[in-house]
Amino acid sequence: MEYKVFDEDIVVRLDKGDEIAKCLLEVAEKEGVTLASVAGIGATDDLNVGVFDLDAGEYKRLHYTGNHEINSLVGNLTTKDGKPYLHLHITCTDVNGKVVGGHLFDARISLTAEIFVHKLKGSVNRKYDETLGINRITF
Repeated sequence: MEYKVFDEDIVVRLDKGDEIAKCLLEVAEKEGVTLASVAGIGATDDLNVGVFDLDAGEYKRLHYTGNHEINSLVGNLTTKDGKPYLHLHITCTDVNGKVVGGHLFDARISLTAEIFVHKLKGSVNRKYDETLGINRITF
C-alpha cells in the first residue's frame, strides 16, 4: 500500500495481497481521519460481504473467490469508541459477468485498487443500537 495526502483528500493505492479495510483503517489512524467519504475501484480474488437479515437481526455472510473486478467501493469513515470505523459497500463482477456485493467485511486485492478518501471537518461517532442490531451514527 502507498498513499498520498492532497489537502482534504487522500489517494490510496493498494497492491496485490493488501486487505482493503485493514489498509484504510491504518491510513485513518496515521492521518488522524475521523470523518470521510470513501470511493474506489480495483480487483479482488477473495471477498467477504454480507446482507443484513432484518428478521434475524444479523448479517448473512457470503464469501467469494476468483477473479472479480471491483466496480464500486463506496462508504464512509466515522469513529466508534474513539477509533476509526469503516462502513463500506462493494459491488464486483466475476469473469462470467455475475455481479455480487453487499456490506464489505474484508477483501484481498488481486491486482491493484485505487481508493479516494475525502476528509470532512469534524467527527461523527457510532454506537451499537440493540434494537436494530447495528452500529448506528449518533450526533
